[in-house]
Amino acid sequence: MKVESKVIKYGDHVDTDVIIPARYLNTTDGRELASHCMEDLDSSFPEKVAERKIIVAGRNFGCGSSREHAPLAIRESGVQLVIADSFARIFYRNAIDIGLAIVECPAAAAAISDGDPVSVDLDAGVICDKATGEQFEIAPFPPFIQQIISCGGIESFVRAKIAKEE
Repeated sequence: MKVESKVIKYGDHVDTDVIIPARYLNTTDGRELASHCMEDLDSSFPEKVAERKIIVAGRNFGCGSSREHAPLAIRESGVQLVIADSFARIFYRNAIDIGLAIVECPAAAAAISDGDPVSVDLDAGVICDKATGEQFEIAPFPPFIQQIISCGGIESFVRAKIAKEE
């Protein structure tokens, strides 16, 4: 999987309450959630995400509650990849479960600036900041995680496997 885009940059400890505020948790509709994604943190997010498909953040991205709504809102807003110094453990698992590609790379998270054009090859395990020419190595996703993400999440992945076996 390859992703190429300019980035939206955030700092440390972006919690699930600012990714998708609790007042919108009465729905699981992805488009509705996406319309409120990051609104309490960054009111310009909808304009940014129209052109930028990668979020780069600091430590502990997705901390807070265990709501699946947070990575769903991010994915449905059009973000294709989140690169962070580190992720809250439950957010990491929820992101994979709903098919949002995420990568931990402290060096890239520190070096990449807001608006930098970045290309990422998740199969090869390389992040390239095209603004500076810097490259960062990451562990490639195992094939089964690549399949989950390309299917759009664990539920679709399992359905496809079951249909294949029938």
